[in-house]
Amino acid sequence: MQLAAELEASLREFTAAGPAELCENGGRLVPLSGLSWEVRGFGEKPLLHIWSEQYNLTRRVIAITDHSEARLVLAVERFGRSRPDRLEFVRTEFERPARKLAREEYCERLKNLLAREFPDETLESLTTSADLEHSLSGNYARGVLKHGSSHTAFLAVPDGETQDTLNNSLTFGLLWLERMRNSSYRGSIGGLRLIVPKDCCGIVAHRLAAVRAGLPITLYERDAAREALETIDPRRAGNLITWLVPRRESDALLAQARSAIDPIVALDRKSITVHPSASSREVFLRYRGLAFARWDDGRVFFGSQDLFRELTPSTRPAFEQLLDQLQIYRHPLASATRHTLYRAQAERWLESIVRDDVTRVDAVLDNRFVYTQVFAGVGGEHGIIDVLTITRYGRLAILELKASEHIHLPVQAADYWLRVRRHLELGEFAAYGYFPGIEIQQAPPLVYLVAPALQFHPMTGVLLGCLERQIEVVRVGLTESWRRGIRVVTRQ
Repeated sequence: MQLAAELEASLREFTAAGPAELCENGGRLVPLSGLSWEVRGFGEKPLLHIWSEQYNLTRRVIAITDHSEARLVLAVERFGRSRPDRLEFVRTEFERPARKLAREEYCERLKNLLAREFPDETLESLTTSADLEHSLSGNYARGVLKHGSSHTAFLAVPDGETQDTLNNSLTFGLLWLERMRNSSYRGSIGGLRLIVPKDCCGIVAHRLAAVRAGLPITLYERDAAREALETIDPRRAGNLITWLVPRRESDALLAQARSAIDPIVALDRKSITVHPSASSREVFLRYRGLAFARWDDGRVFFGSQDLFRELTPSTRPAFEQLLDQLQIYRHPLASATRHTLYRAQAERWLESIVRDDVTRVDAVLDNRFVYTQVFAGVGGEHGIIDVLTITRYGRLAILELKASEHIHLPVQAADYWLRVRRHLELGEFAAYGYFPGIEIQQAPPLVYLVAPALQFHPMTGVLLGCLERQIEVVRVGLTESWRRGIRVVTRQ
């Protein structure tokens, strides 16, 4: 499908689904209601014209970089600019009254708490409003306290938020600190106070070890029952258990499943890969990254979107039909690029390509040793490292892959770096069967952030600048057509 036709279809689908607003480079422009739009031209760079009585915008579209229920993101060219801009159609979700009321009540309690805990300081600002221009989420309360001529930024996580919101608070805390240091407070911001609910600081404390020493960040837990703050020492709270599954467990699981899964893999050896999960005692089969079957205790189940049926002689025709659909729609040259099977689990598809030959990312990597979806646990939480490999000189390398824009990529990669470094210091990689016959360097692991070049979040550089200098990061930008084969266009 040509870009012009795909763009028009995507816009029709997105605008028909509900209210949205138009943003450019993170800044809100105007609600979509009352706007008209038109796609002109049929070449590789069609023109998009958006207008109303008070508004007029024309941009040349290079690519559709993200299309989900929440947003439609376009890479666009504007006259006089050497780099592409980002035009976004963002779904506007109206908060439920109960959530809005809870936010207001939390802010009132937070004001009183800050006044008691820091009586010599004055509250200058407090908000929970999202700031799209500076990539600041509305899930947190943030503000500034003043003491004499100095100021302190703070970011607080309200009660009842999800674990992901808690874990991601460090990302937005760093962005808020950076925002305040570059605002009218320039030079007077002394540091950041990060406030989380009681007994919820583990992951944040762990990740703080990756932040460079020059950034003064103090971590607090809020005890809602006593309405008090407790200062947390990240060196103690973040010293959590981290572990890897020994390779022998994965190998033993594969050996058990081999007789049942080998005939399935043989149907398309280039596209079907196997992925043992020692924690659940299952083996997943993926077609170009998309899970379509799993082995569990001697039986094979197949399906998609968590709707699995057991593979039996009577269901064999349905299984073959599913495989036919995968071969048609989950193909690099598929014409129906908006089909669910084409779009689903894009990062896993990218992982399958990288796994096939990591030297496409960097020629220094050793293609003999590539471990995907390496399980690592930290204090009851767990994280999945996309790709763990090693250089030809024996230095460990972590590859974090994203197919679309992801603001948490730097902090998430730093989290995995801390874990891998810990296992390296304990000598567990060799003991657990990783990289057999290789002398592993004790140098800190390398980190590769791999994504389409236009999909790195604008704040990626800011967040990388907040990390310890020991964390050596290489950003690898790919072409948008990575499904047809990886081609690196930027490496920095």
